[in-house]
Amino acid sequence: MTAAAVSSLLPTFLLITLALASLAAVLAPPWLRRRRLARLVAQPFPAAWRRILRRRVPLVARLPVALQWRLKRHIQTFIATKPFIGCQGQAIDDEVRVTIAAHAGLLLLGSDASDGYPQLRQVLVYPGAFVVDRERPLGAGVVQEQRRSLAGESWTNGQVLLSWAEVVAGAADPADGRNVALHEFAHQIDQDKGRADGRPWRTSPAARRRWATVMDAAFERLQREPSKVIDAYGASDPAEFFAVATEAFFERPQALADEAPAAYAELATLYGTDPLRW
Repeated sequence: MTAAAVSSLLPTFLLITLALASLAAVLAPPWLRRRRLARLVAQPFPAAWRRILRRRVPLVARLPVALQWRLKRHIQTFIATKPFIGCQGQAIDDEVRVTIAAHAGLLLLGSDASDGYPQLRQVLVYPGAFVVDRERPLGAGVVQEQRRSLAGESWTNGQVLLSWAEVVAGAADPADGRNVALHEFAHQIDQDKGRADGRPWRTSPAARRRWATVMDAAFERLQREPSKVIDAYGASDPAEFFAVATEAFFERPQALADEAPAAYAELATLYGTDPLRW
């Protein structure tokens, strides 16, 4: 077998190893799970996966070397612990896994945690926009059923739903402030208490008060006047404001820092990283 052939099999071999490790982790006690995962992410990051990052997630090129290394560890951990399920004929391959895991990992750059999404059970990937049914209360016990076409959604039962076409389109331009994968994983972080409310958990009461003061003011300002940086969809409620502000934070950091410096500082503290320094 040629060296090129051996190289092409490495990502497949790693995926098999990741899948077996994931199954073993479920059955193992926590201490053994941590040890096995540490050994797993110590393996070299496949060259084929690096090529996917360069091709599909150009935002990664901005990162300093140390953060690129950390992101790769998060990618390996995410793929090892979170199942991907293809819906409506969507194939799940390295391209899909690595691209989506990279966006999930970008939100964890400030964390060394082995699992930054403890409530997330699986990622459902559709080829394009998908339709969901919703019930809208109209009052007096009357409920209206609605059908909505979506590019992504994060559910409190531990699922993130994504349109692959929208993930690719959002990642292709890393400076337009629109990225559905960043948006939905921001919701997942916000749902750490079971419901997205625009107030991701902060350990200190003072930090929680400061977040509420700063982000509420920025949200109310967006409701009063349009922003050149934060998408108008963020004015719909605080949870959506947090998600679209996260998109701007990673993709248009200078513009967000200029327009809303206090909100930018809060996001930098939450995510433990500062894109302005990349």
